[in-house]
Amino acid sequence: MENFYRTTPTLDNYWRSVILFGRNVASYKFALGKALIELSENSSEIVKLEELAVPFSKYLCEHLTKEDIQGTSGTSMFLDACRNYNSGNISQSTLVEETVKRGFNNVIDAFHVVGSDPIPIQFYKDERSSLGGIRLTDEIYKLREDEQFTNLPDEIEARWRLVETAWRLKLPTSTLIVEYDSSSENIITSDHKRTAITRCRETLNGYQKGYCFYCNRFMKFSEYEVDHFIPWNLSNHTNTFFHQSVSLDGIWNLVLACKQCNGPSGKWGDKIPYIESLKKLDARNEYLITSHHPLREALLKTGSNPSARRSFLNKVWNEASNLLHNEFVPEIKKKITL
Repeated sequence: MENFYRTTPTLDNYWRSVILFGRNVASYKFALGKALIELSENSSEIVKLEELAVPFSKYLCEHLTKEDIQGTSGTSMFLDACRNYNSGNISQSTLVEETVKRGFNNVIDAFHVVGSDPIPIQFYKDERSSLGGIRLTDEIYKLREDEQFTNLPDEIEARWRLVETAWRLKLPTSTLIVEYDSSSENIITSDHKRTAITRCRETLNGYQKGYCFYCNRFMKFSEYEVDHFIPWNLSNHTNTFFHQSVSLDGIWNLVLACKQCNGPSGKWGDKIPYIESLKKLDARNEYLITSHHPLREALLKTGSNPSARRSFLNKVWNEASNLLHNEFVPEIKKKITL
């Protein structure tokens, strides 16, 4: 079977590889990504650093009001300038000057690097030495025309909040419980109190890329439904086949589905997804773990290695199948390799 989450060289996949898999030593990458999306609405290809500094610093200042930790370094003169702006101690013009001076030292060079190498295409060219800014490329404008484009700002925001949480949490990972809260549609942590981390749909879509988990139909953002792969109505039976620290609301069991697959005519209520879907779920979870997803520790609770995690999923699926009996077999809309 084809690996459901193998990356193919499409523009949205390249963009997501930067946002999802680039190094997370500071949140500047996310601020730059959101700034590029905002500035690409304009027709001008040349973006001076003074112009780029406005949305770039704006997004960082917004996040600093919610979470003061924005990187792994203990000190940052640029982030201190953002904090001073939030406190009313400096003007926006001073903040822009500080951003031009200190904010872009590493992020412009590193934005396109995934792993140890840059991705094959670029959404801008670094022309600071000749033009005092960057030049937006055709790829960023083509990306705006892609049907996936409207989802990308929300995915950046979701990833940003996940990384912030990973930096902030200092509890032993063995005690951390991460679950889905259906009332707020947030992923939450239970660390003496229930704390919202980020929106669940935006987080999952970064990996499903707009396609229904079951039938592969492309979905508009308003059509996404968070689905429990093993139906949530089996929660009362979890003592039969779960370890104590794992629940049906865990991210390992959450996928995005279209209304047809998740509705009364689909798997909703009393059906278990057919066995081929289990292979997809296993591939998705392994993908999240190997990509060093900020919630990988929650996924590792299903097993310490791939074999143990497959064994866990197989046991859960069989126990659920024995309880529900009916299988849901989706009508595959198209064959895709993500």
